[in-house]
Order: sequence, then C-alpha cells, then structure tokens
Amino acid sequence: MPTPQEIQNVFSPFYNAETNIWERFSEKITVREFQKNEVIKDYQSVEKYLNIVAKGSVGLFVWNGKKDICINLLYEHSFMSDYFSFLKQQPSGIKTQALEDCTLWSISYPDLNELYSRNETGLRIGKAIPEILFLRKQQDQINLLTLSPEERYLNLINQRPEIFQRTPLKIIASYLGLTAESLSRLRKRVTRK
Repeated sequence: MPTPQEIQNVFSPFYNAETNIWERFSEKITVREFQKNEVIKDYQSVEKYLNIVAKGSVGLFVWNGKKDICINLLYEHSFMSDYFSFLKQQPSGIKTQALEDCTLWSISYPDLNELYSRNETGLRIGKAIPEILFLRKQQDQINLLTLSPEERYLNLINQRPEIFQRTPLKIIASYLGLTAESLSRLRKRVTRK
C-alpha cells in the first residue's frame, strides 16, 4: 500500500494539497501486480481503474487491423489508464499491457468519484488528473505531427534514455510512428554523426 507521501510525490509537480487529502486518496488504492507481457485491460473492455505506475512499464496499444500500434509508453510515477473508457465506463479500442513486471497503484471509478464528492479539494484533484494526462498526450501528438523521425528519436533519447534499455525496439518504433527497420537505420545514422 503506498503511503500518503508517495502519492503526494506523484502529484506534486502538478498539484499541491494538504497531507490529509493524500491520506484519504491512499486509503482507496489497491495494489495490483502484472507480469511482463500480461494484458492489464484488453481491447473492447471497460477500464475500471485509474492507475499510477509504481514499478515497471506499461504500453497502450490500438489495433490497426494487422498489428498493435503503440500510442503511449509509461514508466514509474506516471498515470496510466484508458482514460476515455474510464470516464465513460464504456468499452474502447485500447489495450494496456505490462512491458515489464509491474506494480500499479489503482483506484476504482466508484472510489475516485467518492473522493471527488467529499470536498472542493477532492474536486481539484479530480481536475488535476485529466490535466496531467492531457498535457503529456498533447505534447506527444505535437511531436508526432511537427518533428521529423530523427528529431522524435533524439527527443526520446534526451528525455527518457532508460526506454532503450527497458522497452523492445519494435514497440519504441511503433510509438515513434516508424517501422522497426526504419528505427534501426535511424539509430545507425545518428550513431555515425
């Protein structure tokens, strides 16, 4: 079970609140563990939890009719959820999968809504969560649309170098909008510079 301080550390770059708020939040957390490659939430199912990756890594995927396409890579202290499905409590076309053995701190939809309804601070936390998710995803989309493959690759190396030791290259390639072969050529070209 995470401590209130551990929960506060995840939120603190985005939102500050009194310790007692994090105590109530941490009381609602369920610790869930998944093995590498285990599906956390499958395609066309409902997301029942909002998660924080406590340990390990997770990928979010969509199916393009032929293969999985990685739309997000998440590591320690990241919020992880098929948030569209979570908000609407309806199935969606996103799959979440453990890329390494991982531990998630999970809060259920009913428990999170109960926290929101308790007081104004609970509502502010509720507002902070989608803002955190939106900011990260918005930057990913901007990068995908405005940067060259080489620039996206270099950004990933600079911002999250651990990804290349922890995540299979074919998943990184998919996340960058490349084929595995294109990523391999790009890596060789960048290394020679």
